[in-house]
Amino acid sequence: MSAHPSIAMFDVAGDSLAIGGVPIDRLAERVGSTPFFAYDRRLMTSRVEHIRSVLPRDVELSYAVKANPMPAVVQHLAGLVNACDVASALEMKTVLDTTLPPSQVSFAGPGKTTAELTQAVAAGVTIVMESPHEAIRLTEIGNRLGIRPRVAVRINPDFQVKASGMRMGGGPQQFGIDAEQVPPFLRELALADFEFLGFHVFAGSQNLHADILCEALTRNVALLLRLAGDSPRPVRYLNLGGGFGIPYFDKDHPLDISPIGKTLGELMEQAIRPKLPDARVGIELGRYLVGEAGVYVTRVLDRKISRGRVYLVVDGGLHHVLAASGNLGQFIRRNYPIAVGSRMRQSELEEVSVVGCLCTPLDLLGDNVLLPRAEIGDLIVIFQTGAYGPTASPTAFLGHPPALEVLV
Repeated sequence: MSAHPSIAMFDVAGDSLAIGGVPIDRLAERVGSTPFFAYDRRLMTSRVEHIRSVLPRDVELSYAVKANPMPAVVQHLAGLVNACDVASALEMKTVLDTTLPPSQVSFAGPGKTTAELTQAVAAGVTIVMESPHEAIRLTEIGNRLGIRPRVAVRINPDFQVKASGMRMGGGPQQFGIDAEQVPPFLRELALADFEFLGFHVFAGSQNLHADILCEALTRNVALLLRLAGDSPRPVRYLNLGGGFGIPYFDKDHPLDISPIGKTLGELMEQAIRPKLPDARVGIELGRYLVGEAGVYVTRVLDRKISRGRVYLVVDGGLHHVLAASGNLGQFIRRNYPIAVGSRMRQSELEEVSVVGCLCTPLDLLGDNVLLPRAEIGDLIVIFQTGAYGPTASPTAFLGHPPALEVLV
């Protein structure tokens, strides 16, 4: 069985994996059926505390709700972070149902509908503008409602962040306004009846290299301070993005965030505070807060041997955990950490393939993995699934029911 560090984050009671202190077999009975996602609130709290211990005190922490928008998860994190960033009206509603004030909510994304923008203006959240046309629509909405929209401008930087799993800045992008186009845009913005707050920049996600993230933060801050000179009003908000990654595969090394905290401290003291003493400065994290706190639990329906190869057929599949199947952005398929939840201390292993219940060869959850011998009825656990699970999967594919979710 894999010795991946994500497995060691969870407790083991006897021979059973425990989520939130509850043995996996008992948790399955409590949930009522498999498959399901289980999120450990203790691990989320611990992760936030760890980040807080490293970040400068005057740097805020924002949760990117798209990573895991389950209402119970959002409710829990809203009590731990300073702010939340949303990417749809439904995510915005979920956050506004918490105790977090609207002024601590930002709404980003390149394709906001007029209805979504109207809801955001009426709610009083900060709208991160991503195009000049969005500014025109916001002007019309603000005039109609008699409310000054709270806005920030998302910057598409003129550089790329290396080693990111997904690049969202630099070069041509659907995200944000190109850095070189921002000064004239800000001059036009000065004529609009907006409550202009500041800037948002997010260049890439799933980065495991502290040195690269430190370099990106340094360049982002230099860019934002340069653009602040063109601001029509004092800059009161800087979202520096995030992109902190988690180790999905055996050869991945966990991100050391200590150098990032040190770099942020130096940037705050030497660059940001001297020029923007009153600005709210924050980083925005999603996957890093919740990804390692979640598991996907699915039950073995069949054990079969085909020409010498052992297959464990489970009742879940890629329709719930597309990324774990290797069909979401992997050029070379690699296995997520996986275990037999009720056989955690067994040392005799066999090589098996764990496949889902869907009628497609793409439904492969573990390819030639070493696991304790599993029988029909055993629970298979896939780790690193607390972020981009059901909401990033084709849940209607082939008509199978959705997976339940539980916060423990």
